[in-house]
Amino acid sequence: MNEFIPGIDLDLFNDEPANVATTIQLLLILTVLSLAPSILILMTAFTRIVIVLSFVRTGLATQQMPPNQVLIGLALFLTFFIMAPVFSEVNEQALTPFLDGEIGQEEAFDRAATPMKEFMANHTREKDLALFMGYAGLDRPESIDDIPLTALVPAFAISELKTAFQIGFLIFVPFLVIDMIVASVLMAMGMMMLPPVMIALPFKILLFVMVDGWYLVVQSLLLSY
Repeated sequence: MNEFIPGIDLDLFNDEPANVATTIQLLLILTVLSLAPSILILMTAFTRIVIVLSFVRTGLATQQMPPNQVLIGLALFLTFFIMAPVFSEVNEQALTPFLDGEIGQEEAFDRAATPMKEFMANHTREKDLALFMGYAGLDRPESIDDIPLTALVPAFAISELKTAFQIGFLIFVPFLVIDMIVASVLMAMGMMMLPPVMIALPFKILLFVMVDGWYLVVQSLLLSY
């Protein structure tokens, strides 16, 4: 029976450098794959898009319509659409040369980080970046290459959160006006026991459809980048 069972070599640090290098590459690939969701959320346009879409649903007060799967799926495809030039540059400058064996891992990482840094720096407030640079005791950077990812990523994330909440506030205003008008009318008619949210919901949906709300929201998101 034993002759049919293949042997498994668990000695990762043997005397053959090629095997060690392959093992390290596999470990790095697995590490990157495990961090991929965090990279997608915090280093791309996904954060702003999914928060704004959530604000739209909350403003409409439609509970789970559209469902989370639809919002996240739409946010993902919008993220890929917005980030397509950046991903293409990363693929051309870093991924393809690395897979072809033309450059090493460190150089591939540096090349891949440059387009991502440029994108994040263009949408990061100077105040947010200065917060993390100052806390880390780093000097004022002369160029984007001098900004470490450990400071740029959280600065970009809080900048995206502020921008998303600003857009969300503007989305909430017309819906809030409708709620106030409906509540005032119901109170004036003496219908205090009738929930204003139930009456305002169809008017909000009607307004959102008449102005082509999804088109305007997606257009605003695209123009914001």
